[in-house]
Amino acid sequence: MGGGARELCGYLAALGGWVSALAAAVLPQWRQSSYAGDAIITAVGLHEGLWMSCAAQSTGQVQCRLHDSLLSLDVHIQTSRALMVISLLLGFFGIIVSVVGMKCTKVGEEDPVTKSRIAVAGGVLFILSGLCSLAAVSLYATQVTYEFFRESAVPINARYEFGSALFVGWGAAGLSMLGGSLLCCSCPAKERRGQQYQQQYHRQSQPSTSREYV
Repeated sequence: MGGGARELCGYLAALGGWVSALAAAVLPQWRQSSYAGDAIITAVGLHEGLWMSCAAQSTGQVQCRLHDSLLSLDVHIQTSRALMVISLLLGFFGIIVSVVGMKCTKVGEEDPVTKSRIAVAGGVLFILSGLCSLAAVSLYATQVTYEFFRESAVPINARYEFGSALFVGWGAAGLSMLGGSLLCCSCPAKERRGQQYQQQYHRQSQPSTSREYV
């Protein structure tokens, strides 16, 4: 795979990871539970996320409510919020920087070595973004697991378990780090050595041609 194709694949993967991280941050299904009483018609599904909590009844009615206070939230929710916001900001800057540094674009510098360095910087931003998403999702999942096994007196169908947003966040972290790694493969040192070799070859070939004409 050529350098330009590798950069394009890495950029598309990282962009998909950033969009998935945005979806995971917005979704309220970070943890979920379903409580069905004696009659299935009274079943209620509870979902909680970083920003709101929702209750979905078996009749199809869904009610959501934003978290009342930021300071009254649990520490793991506040930490996951901060990490996801940092991840989205890093990914946003990574999108802009990578566009400037990719070989297939005509934005910014024309020097291939400089563009490769900019592409590597964008890849580093994507990797950091993926690590922040991974840390946020893993921290929240650890707390859900701890509370699930701690509340042994609560029925299993009333305990909170992993929500779909956690799996979306793990996938987003993987895509972001994969795309950032591919972008970081644009090593400017190789291109610099190639340019120096061409310059030296050109300088060595000039004296020989001048002797032939003499």
